[in-house]
Amino acid sequence: MSPPITPRSRILLGLLGTLSMLSLTYLYIHDCHYVDLWNRPGWVLSSHNGENNGSEMYGGVPTDVADPTEGDLYLLGVGKAGITGPVVEINLMGYADADQVGSGLRQRLYSRAFIVGDLKHSEDAAVTRFIYLVLDTQSGDTAIRHGILEGLRAMGPEYKMYGQSNVAVTGTHSHSGPGAWLNYLLPQITSKGFDKQSYQAIVDGALLSIKRAHQSLAPGYLGLGSIDIPDANINRSPYAYLANPEEERRKYKHDVDKELTLLRFQRAEDGKNIGVLTWFPVHGTSMLGNNTLISGDNKGVAAYLFEQSMKRDDSAAENFVAGFSQSNVGDTSPNVLGAFCEDGSGERCNFEDSTCGGKTQPCHGRGPFFWEKDQGASSCYEIGRRQYAGAKAIYDSMKDGIDYLPLRDPSVMTLHTFKDFSNYTFPHRNGTIVTTCPAALGYSFAAGTTDGPGAFDFKQNGSDTPNANPVWAVASGFLHEPSEEQRRCHGHKPILLDVGEVKRPYAWTPNIVDIQLLRVGPLIIIVSPGEATTMAGRRWKEALANDVNDPGLDGFKVVLGGPANSYTHYIATEEEYAVQRYEGASTLYGPNTLEAYINVTRELLPFLIVQFEDDIPRGPSPPVNTNRSLSFITGVVYDRAPLFKQFGDVVEDVQGSYQPGDTVHVRFVGANPRNNLKLESTYAAVEILSSSSGVWETVRDDADWALVFKWKRTNSVLGTSEVEIVWEIERGVEEGMYRIRYFGHHKTPLSGEINPFEGTSAGFSVG
Repeated sequence: MSPPITPRSRILLGLLGTLSMLSLTYLYIHDCHYVDLWNRPGWVLSSHNGENNGSEMYGGVPTDVADPTEGDLYLLGVGKAGITGPVVEINLMGYADADQVGSGLRQRLYSRAFIVGDLKHSEDAAVTRFIYLVLDTQSGDTAIRHGILEGLRAMGPEYKMYGQSNVAVTGTHSHSGPGAWLNYLLPQITSKGFDKQSYQAIVDGALLSIKRAHQSLAPGYLGLGSIDIPDANINRSPYAYLANPEEERRKYKHDVDKELTLLRFQRAEDGKNIGVLTWFPVHGTSMLGNNTLISGDNKGVAAYLFEQSMKRDDSAAENFVAGFSQSNVGDTSPNVLGAFCEDGSGERCNFEDSTCGGKTQPCHGRGPFFWEKDQGASSCYEIGRRQYAGAKAIYDSMKDGIDYLPLRDPSVMTLHTFKDFSNYTFPHRNGTIVTTCPAALGYSFAAGTTDGPGAFDFKQNGSDTPNANPVWAVASGFLHEPSEEQRRCHGHKPILLDVGEVKRPYAWTPNIVDIQLLRVGPLIIIVSPGEATTMAGRRWKEALANDVNDPGLDGFKVVLGGPANSYTHYIATEEEYAVQRYEGASTLYGPNTLEAYINVTRELLPFLIVQFEDDIPRGPSPPVNTNRSLSFITGVVYDRAPLFKQFGDVVEDVQGSYQPGDTVHVRFVGANPRNNLKLESTYAAVEILSSSSGVWETVRDDADWALVFKWKRTNSVLGTSEVEIVWEIERGVEEGMYRIRYFGHHKTPLSGEINPFEGTSAGFSVG
């Protein structure tokens, strides 16, 4: 059984907080507040307190020697690999719009793996080492995580220490990646079911990133810093936020968290930095609902910019990895100019329910470059750039040896369990006994948000009798008529979809949730399966911090990452839930959802601090639907080139010359990109003719934001298609002679054989 927070546990945790907090330094730089920066010796009580294994070596570095300026040594590794699935003919995951089907590639998607381990206790690596994955996907997922864990087992004994307890699978929450890979039926509906190719690309890429991280393991140091980014997120549901107690709101300057937290990974052998892992809350909805090009959205941009900058930075090692993880993202938006009516009036949307003239559809959030007709690409790049700039400011100050916390205390601990939230009874912190409910979604779930309005006549902020078309009440009952007990349990939520009680043909949403906590020294990471709202995340982090820290001291830093492991939609506060805007209506397990997460993690928290003889119970396993999911997605039948043409022939060639800031277009006879996903490769490239060697050299590929790959079916019966490659020439690009290359694969009729081909544009000058 999990140990409760007993008086004895509180004493231990309080002692830990006191010992870990010898001095607290508040630092300011560039008008941004750096917080929670400790400078303390490694006196933290841990499960290995007092052990001394002598002077062991790892990779030529003593494991028991800590640099007083850099902190204690950890076992560190980073890795990155491609996870870009089918870029065409698959529904994009996030906006739940069946018409939003992929038509090409703006930016490649990646899995970024970060491994942190206790150097001196590798024999207990299953609980003293963890993998934190940052996937350029909408979320983590039960099926994806199951596939990753199975893959790790198949990789042999070298990887046996990685399993259920210590692998965290988080998503950046991009709404611009291919879908059809999720475990439960509800998110599969708009994608026409499950697609094995989309699923396998994520699993295989995640495993490759883990392999690369594992192979790079070496002793190193961790440094922690933070900075406020004032202009990269806003609250898209401020009306619901204001329902939280005024006394609680007064503790915070903003209605969203502005702090970006950065963890730097530094190799001990040569002092080179190998990666950074950051947490900052902003929705991956910069790319709009009418976008059909695959990208990692604003966090993909931030990671791309950081990694590109490190190629020119002497402090960074080769293959530097930058992970931009989500935090309490639930009610945040990258559309920082606010929500306006796109009905010709130009007015702000109604504050309470985000409507325009009583209609949801015209109300849209505006990004910093909303006037550009580019499906949100310019705004996306800018919000990503702002996150990158904040992270780079922290990194640069660390590089100069100032304004950061070197992590001390080499303890690394992990825990994971499953909990059935369909009927979980527990003591609320207010002294009452409460319960969770089988999963259900309210009417305002169908209203969408200002980032992506819903359809029909649903509205946000509907806690009374729904005013949507009565046809929807009939449709709701057709799926499953909620019982009176279920209605009472969900309280203010008028139930539209009683998904938690539907098991046919398989589960529609999860009732069994992942509970996971990670700890490295004074840093505790909540791995959240749902999208916690701003205040929900604050309460959750504060509750755990209060259990491990003495009042008034900040010895432990608690961060929240997600959505992870199994996507459980939203986590709103009870007060926000009562308002029943989108976030409250999407809080699956009723008004006590947040308190349930807080209660379970508080019960398990002592396992991260001191060692108990009892193991953490695994809990009930969730269903894995990989091999029984429905699919109505047709595969590629065949490709044909038009009469008198060959695959790769140029249909429309480039001009002879361009200037920086111009856009290059070239069209080729194409074939379906689903024939080969080009993982770890590219569909498109820009090459420059070397003035010294006379050889064409690649300077851009389809991982670069400025190079766009588009595919269009020209005749479904004949199987013909075209590819357009677009290069948005950046300012400052090198003058010279360039050309554009296309790399494709076509599927032969009858035999089904898949063969490669290439296409090349004419040369053109830039500058």
